[in-house]
Amino acid sequence: MNLNPLSDNVVVKSLSKEETLKSGIIIPDTIEGEKPEEGEVLAVGPGKMLDNGNRGPMDVKVGDKVLFKSFKADEFKIDGEEVLIISQSDISSIIN
Repeated sequence: MNLNPLSDNVVVKSLSKEETLKSGIIIPDTIEGEKPEEGEVLAVGPGKMLDNGNRGPMDVKVGDKVLFKSFKADEFKIDGEEVLIISQSDISSIIN
């Protein structure tokens, strides 16, 4: 994947599953705003620019499994793969 996020943005691949009923209706694993979604970090920006000219630290790294607020994610398809771009502040936890 050739995607370099800016600022404190993080590219995440969703690991949550959807269930499809026989009728073709898709039941998402999470409902918007209900509970956090699980994902894997694919790319990390350099950090948010602070008032003093330095960059804020990034708490996540490529390969981390995280919980995040999916309703704030921007969805894209890159190289045939669906990915989400979120702000680091929308990540609630790193799963160990």
